Amino acid sequence: MAVCFAGSTGYRIAMRQADGTIRKRRYSINDPGHAHELTFSCYKGLPLLGRDRTRQWFIEALDRARTKHSLEMWAFVIMPEHVHLLLLPQPAEYRMAAILQAIKQPVACRAIDYLRTHHAAWLEKLRVNRRSARAIYHFWQPGGGCDRNLTNAAIAWQSVEYMHNNPVRRGLAKHPTDWAWSSARWYDGHDDVVLPMDATPPNP
Repeated sequence: MAVCFAGSTGYRIAMRQADGTIRKRRYSINDPGHAHELTFSCYKGLPLLGRDRTRQWFIEALDRARTKHSLEMWAFVIMPEHVHLLLLPQPAEYRMAAILQAIKQPVACRAIDYLRTHHAAWLEKLRVNRRSARAIYHFWQPGGGCDRNLTNAAIAWQSVEYMHNNPVRRGLAKHPTDWAWSSARWYDGHDDVVLPMDATPPNP
């Protein structure tokens, strides 16, 4: 598939809810040949990805999703409370909503099941409708996060660099390759990586 590189697109809108609060919603542009820079957060910014166990669940879900939806993975970083991904859907027709569901839903289900058994107090932090007898829990922050279409090679490489330096900026690592839960080690040629990438963005 040809990859078009000319600019960058993608947007979010803010909607006022009935209770007066503002909720941001993500709108995806499902254009063939466009890479997608994705960012999504844990519920209320909680560090739900702060454990290696949960990060590994995410890696497994991401690996299954890229096979199921024919995704070319370019870069990623898992932070304690959010995730950045850079990927290129290979099919001529695809739906980012379905791709995101395939990535996020298995992690949420496994985490909530684990908390239900081992950490009931933490599970209560994820409960949405506290006044209702029916318990509903969120692992991911509603709204979908950010989805930016990238059609420019230079911007794609900037995205890769930004992702890899995120743990350094946060003080979680001294060097990008010190953080195991990103693609930085793969780019640096290490063999012991948690998830190999499929390719790198085209040269600018």
